[in-house]
Amino acid sequence: MKAVVLAGGKGTRLAPYTTILPKPLMPIGDMPILEVLLRQMKRSGVNHVVLTVGHLASLLRAYFGDGAQWDLDIAYSQEQKPLGTAGPISLVRGLDKTFLVTNGDVLTTLNLKKLIAFHKQKGGIATIAAHRRQVKIDLGVIQWDGDDRVSGYIEKPTTDYTVSMGVYVFEPRVLDYIPVGEYLDFPDLILKMIANGERVSGYTFDGYWMDLGRPDDYAQANEDFSKMKKQFLPEDN
Repeated sequence: MKAVVLAGGKGTRLAPYTTILPKPLMPIGDMPILEVLLRQMKRSGVNHVVLTVGHLASLLRAYFGDGAQWDLDIAYSQEQKPLGTAGPISLVRGLDKTFLVTNGDVLTTLNLKKLIAFHKQKGGIATIAAHRRQVKIDLGVIQWDGDDRVSGYIEKPTTDYTVSMGVYVFEPRVLDYIPVGEYLDFPDLILKMIANGERVSGYTFDGYWMDLGRPDDYAQANEDFSKMKKQFLPEDN
């Protein structure tokens, strides 16, 4: 099993830390977040990983090298210009079997083996790992009727969403929908495949998941990792 890790973004929401450090190298406990992910991949049967790099790529290459430390074969695919979240996949060679794609800053207890098995069972072109997230608005929300008349008023409402976890399983023909070297984000890729009649599945995961995009989420993830390390990395205990 191969995996593509998207590690080329600038991580602007975590500035100023990411001004000098690529987001996948941001520490969680005593290791970078990407190292946590790589250890989880190895345990799940992934042997070959391609890191798509751009921003501060030399630091990622220096730390992860060829992956021998984790008994992985790590290669690198360099973006010469920003290609969005999905575009970098077009530059990766050798994706001729079912493969995994993840963001480089995801902290989760998701069982990748179960995700991959689910994908193969459904038989579609792609599977998106999904998580239920509740968003609370700490303000009173006004509803309008279109003529500047207030039709409703909701105090601090809560809305439930199912969101992408930034973890995907793809079949090789996904590449037919990703123009080589052109900018493309995942929502546009998914919508393009659906519009063409392809089956895209969603795998709902109710366990722990945190995206490290914002400073408060990053701080929370560090606290959670220190308490739950054996759940993230059982082989280290």
